[in-house]
Order: sequence, then structure tokens, then C-alpha cells
Amino acid sequence: MTEEKRNVEILRNTYAAWHRTKGDPHVWLDILADEIAWGSLADGRPGMEFTRPRATRDEVLGYFEGLAADWSMEFYHVNEFVAQGGRVVALGECSWTYRRTGKTVTIPKVDVWMFENGKVTQFMEHYDTQTALQATQA
Repeated sequence: MTEEKRNVEILRNTYAAWHRTKGDPHVWLDILADEIAWGSLADGRPGMEFTRPRATRDEVLGYFEGLAADWSMEFYHVNEFVAQGGRVVALGECSWTYRRTGKTVTIPKVDVWMFENGKVTQFMEHYDTQTALQATQA
């Protein structure tokens, strides 16, 4: 199996578990390196503080705990993977409800993953932050 196929298979299985469990953060921990560059387009903005940059697997768990505290997953679907070398881009759509306002957003999502030796060392998520931030407003 090629590196690209192996990395895509790892992500395909992990995203499926993520969707199936409606957001259990522990499904991600096994694929992460101890040290990781974890980022989000929202970059910790008010209302999305959990999206601040992270540097370790334990800090990434904090990202997921913050996400789960504020948002409830409706669904998370990845429709396509594009892989080259250690990089995998996941293209999909997700839907979340902001717990404090009850507002639901459904947005396209692009996740960029970088693997080294079978573990994720970099992650960056891209999505419509304006729509997500609007859901946090009463």
C-alpha cells in the first residue's frame, strides 16, 4: 500500500468514527503525533476560542473538548480525499448546532493534514468562519 493510500485510509476510518460517535474526540488521538501544529481559520476569535493554535496531542484534546462544550454535531461527511506524499486534503460538509443559541450551521469544510511516519504532524481547517461566528450571536 502506498503512503498516500495508507494516510487516506487512516483518515477515512477516523472521519467515519468521528461522524458515527457524533464528535468523540478520542477517535483522533491515536493518529496524532505527540507534537503537532494544529490550526483553524477562526484562530481563537471571540465565540470560537477553542480554535486557538495547538502544539501537542494533549492540547488538541482541549480543542475537541472546547468544541464539544459549545457545539453539538449534526453530521460530518467527507466526500473526497486528495493525497500527495504525506499531505492529505479532506473535502466535505459538516453541520453543527451552537448550544447557547440553538442555531445550526451547515458549511463546506476543507481539512489539510500532514503525515510523517504514519502520524499527523500538521493540521489546518478551512471553513466559513463568518457563518459559524454568526451562529454564536444571540
